[in-house]
Amino acid sequence: MTYIKVICGKICYQNGIQNLSTKSILLNIGNGNLLQHVARITTSTFLNNNLQLTNQSSVKKKEKNVPQDNRVWKETPTHDVKNNLVQYCMMLSKFRLTSLVVMTSMAGYALAPAPFDLTTFVLCATGTGLVSAAANSVNQYHEVPFDAQMSRTKNRVLVKGLLEPVHAIGFAAATSTTGLSLLYFGVNPLTAALGAANLVLYTSIYTPMKRMSILNTWLGSVVGAIPPLMGWVGCTGSLDTGALVLGVILYSWQFPHFNALSWNLRPDYSRAGYRMMAVTDPGLCRRVALRHTGIITATCLAAPYLGVTNVWFAAESLPLNIYFSYLAWQFYKKSDSGSSRKLFRFSLIHLPALMLLMLINKNYLSSNENQEQDVLKQDVNKVQETKRITVLPRGPVVVAQDSDLDQFKK
Repeated sequence: MTYIKVICGKICYQNGIQNLSTKSILLNIGNGNLLQHVARITTSTFLNNNLQLTNQSSVKKKEKNVPQDNRVWKETPTHDVKNNLVQYCMMLSKFRLTSLVVMTSMAGYALAPAPFDLTTFVLCATGTGLVSAAANSVNQYHEVPFDAQMSRTKNRVLVKGLLEPVHAIGFAAATSTTGLSLLYFGVNPLTAALGAANLVLYTSIYTPMKRMSILNTWLGSVVGAIPPLMGWVGCTGSLDTGALVLGVILYSWQFPHFNALSWNLRPDYSRAGYRMMAVTDPGLCRRVALRHTGIITATCLAAPYLGVTNVWFAAESLPLNIYFSYLAWQFYKKSDSGSSRKLFRFSLIHLPALMLLMLINKNYLSSNENQEQDVLKQDVNKVQETKRITVLPRGPVVVAQDSDLDQFKK
């Protein structure tokens, strides 16, 4: 067996051999001729190198012939939209958020001290949900460049290019028109006016203000407080003390809920340029969350005295509100991700539980009974007046004679 030491540099530069180290190697040439082995290595390496160059050149030529598409928005395959239309519409409407809005609207309708009508109830809930879906679709249309910079929103349909902007605008136009029509013709004009005002407030004022001022949080809380008022007005046709109590509870609930949510999303909000309390003033963010849990507690205690619920509601909701305030206090003192996450998760339980307690203990029996009694009294009085018979005393019947009539005429 014969070995020969070959310097790699010469073979690499002359024959184009790649991926060889700069160290010398040993060639096992066996019992054959040294020149034959060197010639064989040189020939095979030359052929392989030329084939690689030919393949690379052909691929480059093919790539040059393919036009590059640098557009921001690209067409979505029609079959893809048709197959996933329902899923895309749910994503445009922010289905979970819209479900929460519909739930608060239904709670407002159920808590109102008026007779329950199933048709109006369904139309009110459906119309509110459609208007909310339209508002969320327009919101995503405006915030595509900023949603792409946030981890929480980077998978939305418009950001990923699954739908085009025209699809979002068309969906918003269809749902808003249908929803407002249902509210106007099926419920009452005041409910439709509240829905239209909330749509404009969310899409045209709240959405751009998110990048301008921290006042957007207060304005967003107003947007969240209007749906239960729509349910209340849909049932009673007017705004009264009970509607204001419900609106205050929903308005104050937004602050601990959203401030706790935004606390762990501060890097995303800062990267996207959103001016949130958690980013610009963290201390104010914690104080406002704690303050409004106290407002919720005070409002629930005042609800029986305002005639909205009975006394049992104040007693039953007190432990729930105290624990909510305790979590807000922990968030205020610790200001870490753990305390904010606990506050946010409990807020999702707190609102449905509070609405259920209000529904169980609502003060509708006395008011309805009084109204029904008044209506019955009025009906009884009308019946008695119509059936009253006047009895005239019986007296002699005098027959006038012709002579008397003639004298009377004269």
